[in-house]
Amino acid sequence: MSSEQNKAMFRRVIEEAFNQGNYDVLDNIFAPDYQEHQFGLKPTVEGMKEDFAYLRTAFPDLHMTIEDLTADGDTVWGRMVATGTNQGPFMGPPTGKPIKITVFDVLRFENGRAVEHWGSPDRFAAMAQLGLLPQPQH
Repeated sequence: MSSEQNKAMFRRVIEEAFNQGNYDVLDNIFAPDYQEHQFGLKPTVEGMKEDFAYLRTAFPDLHMTIEDLTADGDTVWGRMVATGTNQGPFMGPPTGKPIKITVFDVLRFENGRAVEHWGSPDRFAAMAQLGLLPQPQH
């Protein structure tokens, strides 16, 4: 597949699966034996669906906007901004607070399917915005 086709598949993961909750598209994008490299995520396509559903329960209005997307050969890199309001359990009871964080994701493709994923959401910023970090004493 071309770099442009791989970028289109990346967009589908974000726009259709993550933002709209259409998790079935993941079956056609990820190879059944893909490798997950992001800390804390489940290493299967079914596990990815569960992880996405968990986040959408914790943040029902969760939305990711692709800010930058680039590809080189079989690898696509994306920088996104994720926004949402914590309305469900997430590292404790719901806070009702909004978050706005940066997320970096990388997908590597083989034979038209994603075979590896690396992700780096700014979890520290999310925790700080939700009031889950200790505040410094003055």
